[in-house]
Amino acid sequence: MLLSYCTNVHPAEDFDGVIRQLREYAGPIRRRAGLETLGVGMWLPAGLARQLAGSAEDRAALRDVLDTEGLQLHTINAFPYGGFHNEVVKLDVYKPTWAERERLEYTLDCAEVLAALLPEDTAGSISTLPLAWRADWTENDDDAATSAFAELSSRLRDLRDRTGKTVRVAVEPEPGCILDTVADVVSWLAPRIQRGIDPEFVGLCVDTCHLAVSFADPAGAVRQIDAAGLRVVKVQASAALHVTDPSDPAARDALAGFVEPRYLHQVRESQPAGIVPADDLDEALRDLPGENAWRVHFHIPLHHVPAEPLETTVDVLRQTVAEVDQLPYGPEVHLDIETYTWSVLPGASVGITEGIAAEIAWAKSNLLDAAPVR
Repeated sequence: MLLSYCTNVHPAEDFDGVIRQLREYAGPIRRRAGLETLGVGMWLPAGLARQLAGSAEDRAALRDVLDTEGLQLHTINAFPYGGFHNEVVKLDVYKPTWAERERLEYTLDCAEVLAALLPEDTAGSISTLPLAWRADWTENDDDAATSAFAELSSRLRDLRDRTGKTVRVAVEPEPGCILDTVADVVSWLAPRIQRGIDPEFVGLCVDTCHLAVSFADPAGAVRQIDAAGLRVVKVQASAALHVTDPSDPAARDALAGFVEPRYLHQVRESQPAGIVPADDLDEALRDLPGENAWRVHFHIPLHHVPAEPLETTVDVLRQTVAEVDQLPYGPEVHLDIETYTWSVLPGASVGITEGIAAEIAWAKSNLLDAAPVR
């Protein structure tokens, strides 16, 4: 599997900022990790994606920096449209929705950039939001999203015919969204193959933090995707917080340290009768029963072992990667480390360069080197 780390952890909203993050962070991370080449999963805000899509000169300059720093681009995170490091992001990260033309145009701009910068004989991937946050979604919105993905399929086919490069878009389920779980994405995409959504170009991104928060079986989720004739395009390597006994005062005190104003931290409690949700961690601490285990949408560094009674869900990541590796195309799946929360992580004691390099080392040892021989 092609390993990379996602650059949405670094604030950058313009061309100079992206160049700076590659030189000041990605390159040094590669060297610290001891790698000859490192994949980067770039985040391009919409305005910059449009600029790069329209400028061969700017794309060439970006390629020069990638080459100089020993970096490869084979995946783009096109979930956040912009402003991902604003003081408050929360629900804004789900705008615009797939019912709005801006989302399709942004994704196509990213595809144009990616096709121009891909290494030879490598397919590209673009992860995207699961339609919208769940509120105010109408039947007309759903029809518009279906049409947008059908047009996306056609445009990505045209892109391959024109450039010889395959770029696939990966829908990333997230708790609280219209497509909350892997099962939701499968149930939405599979019937729409007959309405023009091509599974050769549109598949799934399995974010293993989101997967863990949903309390889904990792192997079962991957098999469900495959059985539906859909493709795992990308795995976002991430870990959630797990709390076995959220009624424990020590656990509640520890969790309170993760309440912060920038990002949404959805929580799910696994009850015998089903999953009980909360849209953010402060809401969960106030409203959830706390009778059974919680999982919290807070991306924890892969190698980090929090102090008891908190745990992480890295075993969900391990199980997911092991199952994806068994797919016929398993080695082609992109594995992108996405710990974007370093700036809001309580008690972080290492710099971001050292921290991400440690995550890369952990992923190589625990996911890639540990994969069974095919």
